[in-house]
Amino acid sequence: MTTWRPHPHIRVVAIGLHWRDGRLLAAEVRDDAGRIKGVRPLGGEIEFGESWRAALVREFHEELGIGITITGEPLVMENIFVHEGSTGHEMMFIAAVAFPDGAFSDQERVDFREDNGEQIVARWFNLADLDVEGGPSLYPTGLKDVLLGSKDRTKVSTPSS
Repeated sequence: MTTWRPHPHIRVVAIGLHWRDGRLLAAEVRDDAGRIKGVRPLGGEIEFGESWRAALVREFHEELGIGITITGEPLVMENIFVHEGSTGHEMMFIAAVAFPDGAFSDQERVDFREDNGEQIVARWFNLADLDVEGGPSLYPTGLKDVLLGSKDRTKVSTPSS
């Protein structure tokens, strides 16, 4: 099992919000013992000279092998967090994305590998099941509140109530 630690510098990342039947696609985040502690929408680090849009498209292509369409303007969040005693710091561009018709429509989970070989499992989660006692957290911290409280729902494409 790979032991992941946050990078010791500020990272700039792009993550995509993909919804299916009112549920958000997110990858499992595990602690050192292998227990699911949270979930995070898919995406990754923006490379030097790359726009957040290009990075988001690239990350989904690398991780899932599909082309995506970015469907809204980004929400920008700062994410300072602690994972297994190590502090991480990210600036995040978070935007709604659409998949090609039929992509993963018959799957409840999507398995893929990161560049380092780590096996990742992503599933669609109901927001009501996240950030509650006994359930996994949604990362970055505060994203659930932003999604539920967004007045401009097209900006982050939250599921309609």
